[in-house]
Amino acid sequence: MVLSIFYFQDDLDLLVDSPSSLTVNSTVRGTIKEKPGFNPGEDAASLRKAMEGIGTTEKTLIDILTQRSNAQRQLICKAYQDATGKTLCDDLEGDTHGHFEDILVALITPPAKFDCQEFIRAIKGAGTSESVLIELFASRSNQQIKAMCDAYLAETGRALIQDLKSEVSGDFEKSLLILAEGKRNESTSVDVAKAKEDAKILYEAGEKKWGTDESKFIDILCHRSVPQLRQTLVEYKSLSGKTLQQSIEQEISGRMEEILVAIVKCVKSVPAYLAELLYKSMKLAGTTESTLARIIVSRSEVDLQDIKAEYKKLFGTSLYSDIESETSGDFRQTLLKLCGEDGK
Repeated sequence: MVLSIFYFQDDLDLLVDSPSSLTVNSTVRGTIKEKPGFNPGEDAASLRKAMEGIGTTEKTLIDILTQRSNAQRQLICKAYQDATGKTLCDDLEGDTHGHFEDILVALITPPAKFDCQEFIRAIKGAGTSESVLIELFASRSNQQIKAMCDAYLAETGRALIQDLKSEVSGDFEKSLLILAEGKRNESTSVDVAKAKEDAKILYEAGEKKWGTDESKFIDILCHRSVPQLRQTLVEYKSLSGKTLQQSIEQEISGRMEEILVAIVKCVKSVPAYLAELLYKSMKLAGTTESTLARIIVSRSEVDLQDIKAEYKKLFGTSLYSDIESETSGDFRQTLLKLCGEDGK
């Protein structure tokens, strides 16, 4: 499969001042907005009616839960429990199944708790899903990571970082643990001299060295602010003649290569990085429904508009049309409603 190389061969200078989903004041570019004239009691009653009796009216579940903000869904959950004495989550799990059930439950879960649950799924069972851990920690802002850690502590009574330590090892562990602290520098100012110095350190630790000093890559890529790293990418290309991503791919392998490349991609554009993951989740052997649901749900109120735009730019097709052709049933209808057609 040939992926477009738009966002690592592009004009890096344009990146330095462009917005980022990783920064504190990032603009909300979601597809899902709060519904005007919202009435949680009415919605709760409609959901209850849709699940009562023989058969479930899936269309009602989809129409309500995909067209409310997460904050509004929490109010629906409360109204539902007040009216029925049961949780909406329990009833959805009892009346739906498979990927459709999973995505509806994801929609009524607060964002930080959802990230926390995805983290738990990634580390439990036989083997750890390192690719999910990389996605979660490379694409989330400090604020989102801290909220996930708080949700994990509330859910398990343990510190997320301690449990993460027991699942990973080596330099890969160091990288994840630094990201999981949620302490990336958030300064918006750029020190060009420092960026030149960092670019030189990275060049000498990688391309110029026999055997790569991965600790230098970890320190710089996991700690510096997004604007600072963007300037470093510019300086690195100027110094080396290659992009930093190309150098990482040539000098480093395995999970370390994967996490460092993911960080570089997210520094440049979280939406482009997630668009690529969505494409791979549908176009490689078999559709990975869990990845599709996780990204579409978690970004629906953050930057899904931008992900759609990057998807079109990178792959020449719309995210909507690929979801339509690669998924099926009520799961597909839920994803399409969250995604929204182009221009909507």
